[in-house]
Amino acid sequence: MTPEALARITDSFAAQTMMQTLGAELTEITPGLVRITAPILPGTRQQQGFGHAGLTFSIGDSAAGYAALTMLPLNMEVVTAEIKINLLAPARGDRLIATGQVIKPGKRLSVVTAEVHAEHDGQQTLIAILQGTMVPVPR
Repeated sequence: MTPEALARITDSFAAQTMMQTLGAELTEITPGLVRITAPILPGTRQQQGFGHAGLTFSIGDSAAGYAALTMLPLNMEVVTAEIKINLLAPARGDRLIATGQVIKPGKRLSVVTAEVHAEHDGQQTLIAILQGTMVPVPR
């Protein structure tokens, strides 16, 4: 990836106040794949003490969207047209790791997926799978 392409994604991510609120960080950017991590903070837990599904969804959606963006020209952005989530296990642990990937890039639609893992004591558990469609829009 070019330095301009990397800067577009890191600058866009830095502008997302939601990701800042969640303490999320970009940890990997390669063509067709983006990884985002977020701590399970006291303010992002549900009533039983697990990470809230809203945290899981938020970082999964962003990882999938940025993965789609890695495949587009610099004058484009993406928005989520639709995305679904299957929650597979409680978000037990210290942090979540979302890995977004492009399944099929396109000029009008990009099909994406994301897997979200919870990490506890160095062990990772798959807790959610997302699949959706991103729409390229002019920047």
